Amino acid sequence: MLSVLALLLSLSGGPSPSTAEATNVDVELILAVDMSGSMDLDEARIQRAGYVEALRHRDFLDAVESGQLGKIAIGYFEWAGTVNESSVVAWKVIDNAADADAFAKLIEARPVGTRRGTSISNAITYGTALIDSNAFSGVRRVIDISGDGPNNIGPPVLPAREIAITRGITINGLAILIRPSVSTGPLDQYYAECVIGGPGSFVLPVHEPEDFSIAIRQKLVLEVSGLPPPPTIRYVDAFPAPDCLIGEKLRPGFLDRVYPELDK
Repeated sequence: MLSVLALLLSLSGGPSPSTAEATNVDVELILAVDMSGSMDLDEARIQRAGYVEALRHRDFLDAVESGQLGKIAIGYFEWAGTVNESSVVAWKVIDNAADADAFAKLIEARPVGTRRGTSISNAITYGTALIDSNAFSGVRRVIDISGDGPNNIGPPVLPAREIAITRGITINGLAILIRPSVSTGPLDQYYAECVIGGPGSFVLPVHEPEDFSIAIRQKLVLEVSGLPPPPTIRYVDAFPAPDCLIGEKLRPGFLDRVYPELDK
């Protein structure tokens, strides 16, 4: 947690200056993929396959090629309570089908495994640092984050989100609702209010395992093209505002950590 807090502090000073050596791209896109223990291995494999299929799909390639520069920079990592640093697939420029296939193969070759905890804040902070430290200059900068539950470990999610937004980064969400939790409320609403942010940000829900591939492809096409999502997938405010600390409050000892004086 100390290292994540240090990252938050180091990133809070504003956007980093671009350099003459930076490679210009239409978008800098980091895929931050939830592999927390609340997902079983079958769901994790289906989610992984959804990203691999989307990267090879003609719709995604058309979106890349239709950009002003016709190329994007893309990276990938998996997260749970912490970021799995061994899962990081380094930044790659994609401007054709061969590039996209090579990137997809790197993701496809990784072993599938889940870990404990759900720290959206750590994932956002890590993604922000990867974008800020890369060698690219994108017209847009995007963190694409999937998840099947609210933040429940690590720093609160709102400060991490706000720092990313101040860095000129848009956060989009894929809310996995295959096994929705009654105790934490609608996850797509939580993502809409507590996770996503920045110009044109949106959240897509996934209700069934077979929806993964289509939803991921749709999200990548929107992120690469910069087009606004159609009204059918925009978030509609149908519920009371969520508690952005609901995940933390459901963990044992939350009040003791936040209000230690109550123990005295």
